[in-house]
Amino acid sequence: MKREDVRVAVLLIEGTNCEDESVRYFQLLGAHAEKVHLKQLTGDAPPEFRRRLADYDVLMIPGGFAAGDYVRAGAIFAARMKSRLAGELEDFVRSGRPVLGVCNGFQVLVEAGMLPAVRGPITDTPEAVLATNDSAHYECRPSYLKHENGGSCAFTGRLKKGDVITVVSAHGEGKFLLPKEREQEMLRELIENDQVVFRYVDDRGKYAGYPWCPNGALYNIAALSNREGNVFGVQPHPERSFFRYLHPDWTRSGNPDGPGDGRVVFESVLDYVTAKF
Repeated sequence: MKREDVRVAVLLIEGTNCEDESVRYFQLLGAHAEKVHLKQLTGDAPPEFRRRLADYDVLMIPGGFAAGDYVRAGAIFAARMKSRLAGELEDFVRSGRPVLGVCNGFQVLVEAGMLPAVRGPITDTPEAVLATNDSAHYECRPSYLKHENGGSCAFTGRLKKGDVITVVSAHGEGKFLLPKEREQEMLRELIENDQVVFRYVDDRGKYAGYPWCPNGALYNIAALSNREGNVFGVQPHPERSFFRYLHPDWTRSGNPDGPGDGRVVFESVLDYVTAKF
């Protein structure tokens, strides 16, 4: 498949954000991307606006506060997706096509049982949670993420294991947790399956607590994939460091219009799709 043939759906409902720039960035890289409201996929839109999930090669769920984050962050968006699209979502994932969830989108994937997905593409109930930050308030700051994946993740193929990138954290509920009674067993399984993709580190590349890990996440986890590597959730926002001028040190690093660290996520998934399909 050629890059210009790749179709990307950036899914939204009320309360999502960053969908416009996400669409634009995929377009800048040569893909065909568009915003798609959930109702367009569920048939609750006029015929001329309806879309089918199967017509897309990449699905992205952006950040924000979908449905006001009532109940729990991402819970309502996830419930609405699963109630009408569970079968189509499972087919999409089983086909190997990639799914990206950023910040609130990561929360949606966890609430939908699509991550960590240790035992299947979609579980009936969530296996994890993204809980309120240890600081008990919204955190917005640059974050350093160390790449932990050995090469299985569709969204980080352009990175080597151990690379550190700078992206932007902006969340109130980003603390990744597993069930206490199974925490160590599940964490060991995630590590063995190569599902831990990014971990928070300090400015020297060392694992560290607050403020480097802005939320208190278990094992400093900032991003996960499913076992197959085609479903990826990342809590900080790669799209907010797509260009170098979006980095906090851009005046010192030069080349402000050059690629920012977050661009690698977009480039990698397009590489994956064009090579696989």
